[in-house]
Amino acid sequence: MTLLTTWPESGPETVIRRTADPAEIAAALAPVGVRYEQWPVREDVPADADSDAVFAAYRTEIDRLNAEEGFQTVDVVALHPSDDPEWPEKAKAARQKFLAEHTHDDDDEVRFFVAGSGIFYLHVAGEVHAVYCEKGDLLGVPRGTTHWFDMGTSPAFTAIRFFHEEDGWIGTFTGSPIADRFPDFDAIHAGYTA
Repeated sequence: MTLLTTWPESGPETVIRRTADPAEIAAALAPVGVRYEQWPVREDVPADADSDAVFAAYRTEIDRLNAEEGFQTVDVVALHPSDDPEWPEKAKAARQKFLAEHTHDDDDEVRFFVAGSGIFYLHVAGEVHAVYCEKGDLLGVPRGTTHWFDMGTSPAFTAIRFFHEEDGWIGTFTGSPIADRFPDFDAIHAGYTA
């Protein structure tokens, strides 16, 4: 189940909104240009499925979104715990890349969660929206929107990424420490699943 929590940008002491209702989430995010929708979950697609299996399972939805948005590149990214002794360091490095507030000047950030979960934090119009996404959730963050992403200390997700530009993910970091003031993935996940 997805969860949206909204706070003032000053900090998380006051909760403006907290909802797990998909229609309320879509309605709350639409005014800031963020696309939120749910796609059917394909239970027969394992969490660690390869790209070919993911594309085959979601071909109809991918084709529809490509027709609507004109994406040039679609790929699959996955991070799942492994027995590799270097996994903890690899996971930490992957997480650190996205934890600082940034924007994308030339492209939207559009992700569909095939498996697992992650949180997009959107810093827009004086508020911070934490969108806890799980399998079946699609989130489209418009270019120029300040945001960050947290996958937690033990990332476990598979997502389809959509790009208008062939260069893929290019972030422009704001230098703001705002992300440090808000609950991270692990804190929200613990409270959400408790």
